[in-house]
Amino acid sequence: MLQQTRVETAIPYYERFMARFPEVASLAQAEEAEVLALWSGLGYYRRCRGLLAAAREIVAGSGRLPGSARELARLPGIGPYTAAAIASIAFSEPVPVLDGNVERVVCRYTARSAGARRKSDREALLEIAAGLLERRRPGDSNQAMMELGATVCTPRAPRCPDCPLAAGCQARALGAAESFPAAPRRAGPERVRQLLAFVEQEGRLLLFRRSAAAGQLAGLWEFPAVELGGPVRPEDELGERFGGLWTLGEEVVRLRHAITTRSFAIEVRRAAVRIDGGTVAEGRGGGRGGIDAEPGWWSREKAAALPLTGVARKLLARPEIQPT
Repeated sequence: MLQQTRVETAIPYYERFMARFPEVASLAQAEEAEVLALWSGLGYYRRCRGLLAAAREIVAGSGRLPGSARELARLPGIGPYTAAAIASIAFSEPVPVLDGNVERVVCRYTARSAGARRKSDREALLEIAAGLLERRRPGDSNQAMMELGATVCTPRAPRCPDCPLAAGCQARALGAAESFPAAPRRAGPERVRQLLAFVEQEGRLLLFRRSAAAGQLAGLWEFPAVELGGPVRPEDELGERFGGLWTLGEEVVRLRHAITTRSFAIEVRRAAVRIDGGTVAEGRGGGRGGIDAEPGWWSREKAAALPLTGVARKLLARPEIQPT
C-alpha cells in the first residue's frame, strides 16, 4: 500500500484490510471483487491484484512467506526493492534496498549524477549501498537509509549539517548536494476533458464495470464517461461506448482527478438512457464501439461498497449529487 502512496493516506486502508484479512490464507480465499473494494481509492490497482495473486501462490505452495529476497522476487507483484525490504526487515537477510530516497543518498554520498534508470547504474548503486549496510542489523540499517533520504537528504534544501554521513559526502564537499542525482526531464501531464453521465432512476444509480481486459482499472465500477473535444456529440459517443440512446441534462458538478500521467477535468451532467426502447438492464453491455462493460443499477449504499474507480468514489462523496 505504501508504494507510491503516503503513509497517512494508507493507514485507514491498511487497518480495514488487516481487520478483514488478518493472515495470508484468508486473503487467498477472498474474491477479487471484495479485495478491490477494500482497496478502492488507493489507486494503482495492479498492486492489489499482485498481492492477491501472491497470497494464493503462497497458500498453494508451502503456506509460508519465503525468507530470501531471491525467492520473494519470484512472487507476483514483488519487485527487487520490495523483496529486499521484506527479506532484510522480516528475516534479517543482509541485502540493501534501493528506493528513491536511498538512491538520492547514495548518489550524493558518491557524487554520482546518474540515478538508477539504467540497469548498470542500478547495480552500481546497489553495490555502494551494500557497502554502507550494517550487516548485523540489515532491516534497521535499510530503514535508517530510507528515513535519512526522506527527512534529511531531501530533494530540495537538504539538511546537510544534520546528516550522519556528512563527513564523507562528496556532493556536500562540492557544495552542490541538490545537483545529485541529475533530474530527468519529465513531460507535463496530459490534460483530458471528460463528460461523466450521472444516471439515477428510482433511487438507483447506473454504473458500468470494466472488463478484465480493460487494463489498469479492470474489474472496477465507474460512471459512464467520454472525452470531450472530438467531432462526435457526447450523447452519440456514450451510445458508441456503452450502447443505447442518451439524453444529457444539466451540469451538477465539476471534478478534477489525476492518474499517472493524465490530468482530468470532468464535467458531470445528469443523464437518461434507453436501449432498444427500454431501460438499461443487468447483464453484459457493450456499444457499437466494442466496449465490453457490464451495466448495473445500484442503490447508493450498495454502490459505495463496490470496487469503484477513484472518480466514482469522489463523485459519490460530493454533496451536489446527494438526494434532497
